[in-house]
Formats: sequence, structure tokens, C-alpha cells
Amino acid sequence: MPHADSLILTLVGGFVLAFVFGMIANRLKLSPLVGYLLAGVAVGPHTAGFVADTELAPQLAEIGVILLMFGVGLHFSPKDLMQVRKVAVPGALVQIMAATGMGWLLGRFLLGMGDVEAVLLGFSLSVASTVVLMRALDERKQNKGEIGRIAVGWLIVEDLVIVIALVMLPMILTQPGETVNAAALAGSIGWTLLKVMGFVAAMLVVGGRVLPWVLVRIAHTRSRELFTLGVLAIALGIAWIAYALFHSFALGAFLAGLVLNGSPLGHNAAERSLPLRDAFAVLFFVSVGMLFDPMILVNKPLAVLGVLAIIIVGKSLAALAITSGFRLDKATGLTVAASLAQIGEFSFILAALSMSEGAMRAETRDLILAGALLSISLHPFVFVLVDRMGARPTKPTETIEAADVPVDGPPRLQDVV
Repeated sequence: MPHADSLILTLVGGFVLAFVFGMIANRLKLSPLVGYLLAGVAVGPHTAGFVADTELAPQLAEIGVILLMFGVGLHFSPKDLMQVRKVAVPGALVQIMAATGMGWLLGRFLLGMGDVEAVLLGFSLSVASTVVLMRALDERKQNKGEIGRIAVGWLIVEDLVIVIALVMLPMILTQPGETVNAAALAGSIGWTLLKVMGFVAAMLVVGGRVLPWVLVRIAHTRSRELFTLGVLAIALGIAWIAYALFHSFALGAFLAGLVLNGSPLGHNAAERSLPLRDAFAVLFFVSVGMLFDPMILVNKPLAVLGVLAIIIVGKSLAALAITSGFRLDKATGLTVAASLAQIGEFSFILAALSMSEGAMRAETRDLILAGALLSISLHPFVFVLVDRMGARPTKPTETIEAADVPVDGPPRLQDVV
């Protein structure tokens, strides 16, 4: 039974250690996300010393997922995606299938997993972190050029695929020994898809009129606190409705952000929610680190190397082959390849869902977390390597591309981080 001070101890331990480890990672030229994950390992049950509340931390992480997805929706630009759809949509889908196939081969034939668990391993490794990518593109000043639009569009398609998968997986996954009625399963999937389409339509049509109107009414109170509270109430409330209908917080939070993105006060909503999004995103990564057992690095080093090889080498080569097939220039192909050479938040969410459904073991989840930690740590060096191979565009080209983007346009996905 949790103590009365479990919440404050978890928050203090999580935030303080995340700050310390994040600063250390930053000084070492690594992503702060590595520090946040290591902070979680430090307060987790697999290491000595203080152990945070392992029941409370995942609930705080769920709020982090909601706010992360709300931020993605707030900065999602359908217009930008449509501009690169001919490359981003088929490219992302083919790359997901390729990485899932490589993960299945590794899990099935080298690690002795069943088919379902091996596919889930590959699927988890196929999705790169938009948060990590946007940090990298921002540092490289490529977030507003054509290369950045293609890379971000590619990952946005991956995000959309995963949001749909999070809704569908609980129906598809079955317990060991459970028989599957194909007709009943098909009917359940069809009914769920109809409900999802109805929910999306209601959010875009009805919500697109009601939610902006509500924000305007709140803004007329001239109370900054009420406006911030209203934005969070919309995000959390719609996420809860989606969870009640589809057992997916992510879908509702993303749609809430997408609807508010098109409203006149969408930019203000993004600004008001940013501090809490940052704070709970940190708690999300800390809670993920708490689940990680570092002994997997000692007990299964070859398996970890195999997972890392798929993330960094396999996905990058697949992306290069796809971009070459679309006749994209060398700089774009290398940048997209480097962008995919890591995994992050959605991989954690998929692994957690798979474990809750009894389709994945803790050992497999630890392999995914180890791959995430190592790939995020190595991601800056991957960009250094591809730069030497010709990923950096010439300065005049990048300047022209940046000039094509309106300065006063709506906030974009990179503002999430």
C-alpha cells in the first residue's frame, strides 16, 4: 500500500535526478532524454538506493503520454504532410514493414520467441522518436527546409500508424491457448474502425466548431490561469473519452490537439500547455527507465547488439533504399536514414501495451529499452557519420528552402520539444 508521501517523493526524486542526469547528458553532448531514462533506472527497483512508487509512476507517465500526443496534434500540419505525401506515406509504410520483418527474424530464429512476440518486437523497433528527431533537426537548422519536411512527414506517418495500432492491438492479441474466431474478430475490428471513424469525424466537425468557441469564451475572461486550465481540461477530457471508447489515451489527445491547432487561439493553447507537457514528458521517460533492468546488458549482450543493429543499420539501409527508389537526392536520403536510427516514446508505449496483454515478456521489453537508450545516445554520432557521407546540403539551397516557409505561420511540431 503506497505511503501518504509517495506522490511527493516520486515527483521530487524523478525531477531532481532527471535534472542532474539530464545536465550530465547535455554536457556530454548527448540527448537529455538519455539522462531522463537513466534517472528512472536510478530510482527503479532494479538498482540500489531509493525506489520510487512503481504503481504511481506509470499513472504519471500516462499523463505524460496524453500531453505528448496533445502537443503532437497541436503542431501537426496536414498541409506540410500533404506536400511530402508521395514520399512520406509509402516510404514510412514500407520502412515499418521492413523493420518489423527484421525484428521478427531476429526474435523468431535467433532469440527463440514465438511469432507474435517476435512481430511485436520488430514493430516496436520500427518506430522512431519524433521528439529525438526534432531536437536533432533543430540543432542542425534543417527543421524548416525541404529535407526537414520530408523527415518529419515520414515520422508523422509512423506516429499515425502507431496510434491506430494502439487502438487495434488489444483486439488482435490473444492469450496463449485461446482460440480465435475469425468471423468474430473481423466483426470486432470492423465495428471498432467504424467507431474510430465516427469519433474522428465528430471531433473534426463538431469539435472543430465547439472547442475553438469554448477557447474564445475562456479567453474573454482575460484569466491566464483559466485559459491554461481550459486547455488542459480539453486535452485530458477528450483523451479520457477516447480511452473509455477504445482504451487509447493517445488517439483522443492527438485529435484534441489537432482540432485546437486549426483554431485562432491554437498558438496560445500550445504556449500555455508547454510547461506541463515538458514536465510530464520528463516523468514519462523517468517512469520508462524505472522498468529497465540493466542486467539485460550483461546477460544478453548479443541480443542487445542485434536489436541495436536493426535500429541503426537495418532501418537506415531500408530508408536509403526507399529514398533511392523515389530518386531523392543523396543529402535527403542520408538525413532520413539518420533520422530513423533511433527509437523512443512510441516503442515504450507499444511494449507496455504488449506486456499488459500478455504477448510480451519483461526480457523482450528490456531489450527494447536497451535499444532505445543506446540508439538515442548514439544518434548524434550517426548524424556526424552521414554528414561526412554528404548529408549536409549546401548553404544556398538550405537558405532558399527556409525562405519558402512563412515566418508567421502556425507553430510546428518542433515546438513540442
